Amino acid sequence: MPTYAYTCKDCGHDFEIVQSFSDDSLTTCPECGGSLRKKFNSVGVVFKGSGFYRTDSRGSSGSSSTVPAAKPADSGTASTPAPATATSGN
Repeated sequence: MPTYAYTCKDCGHDFEIVQSFSDDSLTTCPECGGSLRKKFNSVGVVFKGSGFYRTDSRGSSGSSSTVPAAKPADSGTASTPAPATATSGN
């Protein structure tokens, strides 16, 4: 079950409580009876290893690419592979 953090709008009391997803949010402060505000924290997930970096999934429009751009071919000299020759093994 997740832990939720609340802050009282009136007295500033901060606390955390473990609630089910189906439970309703708390509305009254246990200290003063004032109204509560649910605080949202960052997600506690850490991705490690390759494939989780911002630049790994970017297309060519990304400004910070880790793959160097291909060099343009010289004008008039296109490099094509030589045709394969068949040799007989006698």
